[in-house]
Amino acid sequence: MAKVNIDVIRQISGDINYALAKLEKISHLHEDEFLHSEEKIDSAKYNLIVVIEGSIDICNHIVSRMGGRAPQDYADCFEVLRELSIFSSEFIDKLKSMAKFRNLIVHRYWKVDNKKVFAIINNNIADIKEYLQGIDQYLSKNIYHFT
Repeated sequence: MAKVNIDVIRQISGDINYALAKLEKISHLHEDEFLHSEEKIDSAKYNLIVVIEGSIDICNHIVSRMGGRAPQDYADCFEVLRELSIFSSEFIDKLKSMAKFRNLIVHRYWKVDNKKVFAIINNNIADIKEYLQGIDQYLSKNIYHFT
């Protein structure tokens, strides 16, 4: 079994935090202002993809090196983290929903409700921060502190 590459985790975490900062700026807009700005909508969707893809990449990296089973899809990778007792079932359900939303944005972007995008930015961004903190805590106990 290969070791977790902390440099990889740091790089991806940095990319996620950069995108989160952009999403936090957008979250301060009034909903109507957001919904009437194609530029803000496009930026939000792109940065959500960066955040979610990065979260999945971290998940896959850790799972492949910590002895978890091979995930069947993006959402299942988070389920493997639950199986490894890294996160609670309740929190994993949030991450799995996030992965499914990523699929909707990437593969059926024309069907994405922009009000839902705005709601996610305002209500679920903290989940990503909690995810990164949880990964950091897990790695610091088991391997190395990455932040």
